[in-house]
Amino acid sequence: MTLESPHKGKTGLRRVWNAMHYSLAGLSAAYRHEDAFRQEVALSLLLIPVALFLPVAGTGKALMVASVLLVLIVELVNSAIEATVDRISLENHNLAKRAKDIGSAAVMLGLLNVVIVWSLVLLG
Repeated sequence: MTLESPHKGKTGLRRVWNAMHYSLAGLSAAYRHEDAFRQEVALSLLLIPVALFLPVAGTGKALMVASVLLVLIVELVNSAIEATVDRISLENHNLAKRAKDIGSAAVMLGLLNVVIVWSLVLLG
């Protein structure tokens, strides 16, 4: 017997509606429970308006905004990995550490990407 989500069989608008609610719940949970996500949201609330008002071409603005949103996306995935690892076991294990370290490295590369993209667009 395979255990699957009871929501997997939903289709059409019901599926889209459910997915939106799950996504909003995920954003809310990340904001409530993850300090790094809150910090990155604050940074996004500063950087995205700055990118939109800077005198750069539309492509540059898009790249700047996308680089900032990518950090939030990667942080959400990293937080999901950490929560899953912690759900499985709180004991120290090399594979758990590896999973968390790799997720953290992904966030670091996302942040480095912001610096590189913004530098290239602004200093061109």
